[in-house]
Amino acid sequence: MKPVKSKKAQRQELEAQIREYQSRGGTVNQVPRGLSGRADANTPLPHVFEKKAEAESRTEVSQVIAAIEQRRRPQPPKIQRPNKPKLPRKKLIYDEFGEPLRWEWES
Repeated sequence: MKPVKSKKAQRQELEAQIREYQSRGGTVNQVPRGLSGRADANTPLPHVFEKKAEAESRTEVSQVIAAIEQRRRPQPPKIQRPNKPKLPRKKLIYDEFGEPLRWEWES
C-alpha cells in the first residue's frame, strides 16, 4: 500500500514546484478577487434539476392497487401446533475476570 503524504509534505512539495517554476523564469498572474471563471458570469447558474424535453411514461397503477387490496384481505387462520416442552440447556458461567468457571443447566 502506498504511504499517504501528510498535508505538511504536500505543502512543501507544492512550494518547491512553485520555486522551481519561478526560477526558470515563470511568473504567477494575480487574479482579482471576485472574478469568475465562467464565460458569462452575469447569467444565472444552470438549474441542477432541469425538466426533460419529453414527457416520462407513467406506470399503470390499477394493477398495483389491486395487488395491495388483495394483500389487505384477511388471510385464513394458521393452524397452531402444540408447543414443545423446553429442553434444558447448558450455560457457561464466568467469574469476575471473564474466565470460564463452570457449566450449569438451565430450563
